Amino acid sequence: MSAKNTEKNLVGQPIFKQILKFIPRNKFDLLVNKHKSDRYYKTFDSWTHLTTMLFGIFSRCDSMGEICDGMQAMAGKLNHLGMEKSPAKSTAGDGLRGRDNEFFKDVYFMLLTYFKETLSVSRIDNVSFSKLFIFDSSTIRLFSDIMKGVGRNPKNEGKKKGGLKVHMMIDAHSDTPEFVKISEAKLHDKNFLQYLNLAAYSMIVFDRAYNHYLQFARWTAQKVNFVCRLKKNAVYQVQEILYQQDLLNDEQGVLCEEHIHLAYREGNQEKTLCLRKVRYRDEKGRMYDFITNNFEVSREEVAFLYKLRWNIELLFKKLKQNFQLHYFYSETQNGIKTQIWCTLIAQLLLQVLRVRSESKKAFSTMAALIRIHLISHLELFWMVENCRRTYVKIQKKKKPPAIQTELF
Repeated sequence: MSAKNTEKNLVGQPIFKQILKFIPRNKFDLLVNKHKSDRYYKTFDSWTHLTTMLFGIFSRCDSMGEICDGMQAMAGKLNHLGMEKSPAKSTAGDGLRGRDNEFFKDVYFMLLTYFKETLSVSRIDNVSFSKLFIFDSSTIRLFSDIMKGVGRNPKNEGKKKGGLKVHMMIDAHSDTPEFVKISEAKLHDKNFLQYLNLAAYSMIVFDRAYNHYLQFARWTAQKVNFVCRLKKNAVYQVQEILYQQDLLNDEQGVLCEEHIHLAYREGNQEKTLCLRKVRYRDEKGRMYDFITNNFEVSREEVAFLYKLRWNIELLFKKLKQNFQLHYFYSETQNGIKTQIWCTLIAQLLLQVLRVRSESKKAFSTMAALIRIHLISHLELFWMVENCRRTYVKIQKKKKPPAIQTELF
């Protein structure tokens, strides 16, 4: 016979409040004073705004109406969040339109700095760079009436659809965004390389869409390393073959390594860029040509570094699958950007929870647990570590056999 173990770690605050306590309120208030973000708001202050957005993001609400109705239903627990009542839909909508999204951007980067030591405990094996970054962008579709000048004209009747791009550079070791810029989808990706502030001897990895030879030359002068794919139509001169081997049809590995020169223009002058090209064949027989300005790391590590670029694709997938980025709570450009910044804040808080709890669970599992138990009074770390039911086996004592005293 077995029975469920009903022992639970119950606490006086809901899960949502315990997550919000990760945010250093004193640093948050400093940003409020810096941006004067509460100047025109009597009831919907900055903290209430962030709390409302995070409630909608964690619970995956589709609209601001759902968020406000959901918070109104938990009226008895709003005092834990420092709120007297649920915000009205019109008030929250005004906040999304009026409160500058730059405030939430600064909140995100404040938290990133605050949790830097916590998130830097992990390290990718077989990588010789302590500062390793991956850069890419992802498109979020929306109607282009919101952001002017994006998208294409429709062939038939209907709205003009477009989108915005989230350009992101992540720290590969901690899997957290270190640079984020939001733009219209029509802008070319390589224009954003100039905004990256990289330290000397760091390594950055990106796709061939970011081929920008002038920027490559500047990074080389600043001792910043990079790895990317070479464009198929690139014109270059082979100076020396550094390595070459033949592989069997089913083998993967480096086929050759070359020292190449690429021509680029700086002003009216034509200059030469000295690079290293590594040709690699993967397990499916696909060929890749990688270029780098680093001549010291092994050719195998060059291929491995580019393989790590897939981590940022997984991060974009993680954000879109576990948080609500298909429906926006506002039809304004400022409101959409605010929602994206708050989504990044939610992702960062869950990443901190995952590191502190030392949980091996998938990020999607943790996000689902938070959504299900958002207003439950369970201890946060206990919930993450003990989400499955446990059973205690109860041994039933056996009665001793009766002593037979009579024959019949």
